[in-house]
Parts: sequence; C-alpha cells; structure tokens
Amino acid sequence: MSGNPFDGGEGDWLVVVNDAGAHALWRPYLELPKGWRVVYRGPRRDDALDYAEQNFTALVDTPTA
Repeated sequence: MSGNPFDGGEGDWLVVVNDAGAHALWRPYLELPKGWRVVYRGPRRDDALDYAEQNFTALVDTPTA
C-alpha cells in the first residue's frame, strides 16, 4: 500500500479509544497501538467520524500533587 492509509479510500474503518477516553480513526490492517481498543468498525469513513464525534467527551487533565 502506498500513500497515507488515513486519507480515505476503500476498506473498513475503526474507531479506537484509549483509557483516557481519546478517540481516533484507525485501519484494521494496521497494528493497534498499545493501550487502545476498538469500539467501532464500519465500511464508511464518515460513519466512523460520526461515531467518534458522538461518543468523545473532552479530555480532562488529572491534577498531580
């Protein structure tokens, strides 16, 4: 595969989330980064973006002592 796999194109799209609640689009043929899990899989990039936008909540910094 050539080019950027996140620029669009054919194939499924994933939405992945980490423990902090950050959401990201991902491709199923790429290795999932450590600490991330799949929460959505579908054939359309726009649907994956919609899912991420509807389920993302603002990240909040955790205060440190």
